[in-house]
Amino acid sequence: MNIFCDLDLSPAAKTLLEAGVAPHQVIYPAIRAGSVLAQAGFDPAVQAAEVAFGQPAVASVLAAGQLRWLQVASAGYTRFDTPDFRAAAARTGLQVTNSSTVYAGPCAEQVLAFMLAQARLLPAALRTQCGSGSPEWNALRSGCTMMGGQNVLLLGYGAIGIRLVELLRPFGLSMVAYRRRSRGDETVPVVTQAGLPTALAQADAVVNLLPDNPDSRHFFAAERFAQMKLGAVFYNIGRGTTVDQGVLFDALQSGRLAAAWLDVTDPEPLPPEHPLLRAPNCHITPHIAGGHYQEAESLVGHFLKNFERYQAGASLRDRVV
Repeated sequence: MNIFCDLDLSPAAKTLLEAGVAPHQVIYPAIRAGSVLAQAGFDPAVQAAEVAFGQPAVASVLAAGQLRWLQVASAGYTRFDTPDFRAAAARTGLQVTNSSTVYAGPCAEQVLAFMLAQARLLPAALRTQCGSGSPEWNALRSGCTMMGGQNVLLLGYGAIGIRLVELLRPFGLSMVAYRRRSRGDETVPVVTQAGLPTALAQADAVVNLLPDNPDSRHFFAAERFAQMKLGAVFYNIGRGTTVDQGVLFDALQSGRLAAAWLDVTDPEPLPPEHPLLRAPNCHITPHIAGGHYQEAESLVGHFLKNFERYQAGASLRDRVV
């Protein structure tokens, strides 16, 4: 069969992919996606493929009558999460999977790094060279906290949330997850919409893992920030579109929130004049939470495991459509 791949793979990852699908053929377009987060342009080459791997445009996928499975090379799949696309996929029997399994570990570790940096006041400590016994030194020493005993609320409980709970458990935290509907297999207590205001009021740390979709856009706006515990810390590695950033800035300025740690913003990057860039208690990394050494090889490895399942007619991992 023909397998379409529009990722700009490293030589090692390309060799791994081609050897892993042999004797099937990999088709590469002339112009490939600039990153694992970037959507490629329309490419007619996908019309000859049964399987696609990467970041093809929606129009390319919809025009590909032979396509039966698409694996998106990211955890996010917003452009495919629409009623029209789902209806089209149902008509043609197209399965869509994402790469959440690849990114669960690094994204969870990014949150852990954020939380440890906040507890140990690393941004302020790294900016100073104060001497022992000075007022600044004493303030830093006395201001550092331990992780244990905090109440943590996770917004979303997919692959990243599951791994984050595993990483945080040794610290002795109290953890709760918000989901629209509980599935019953969660490893922490779950609150739904009715219980969310109380959970927000009790949380010392709120970790936003929500994806971008019509229901989640500006999920964190004035009402929900007002429901949060005074002095709480807000973490976001979900999507920037889920947060009203003007309200977030106001909450940081007023002291309602002690700090915010963001790996995602809207847009990315923020324009130089954006007020969040000037807020001393807002710390922003440029959407790198999922990044890790040999990321391309990890993506290919995950695809190949699913490719084996596809050929065997087994259920695919990380299916989203």
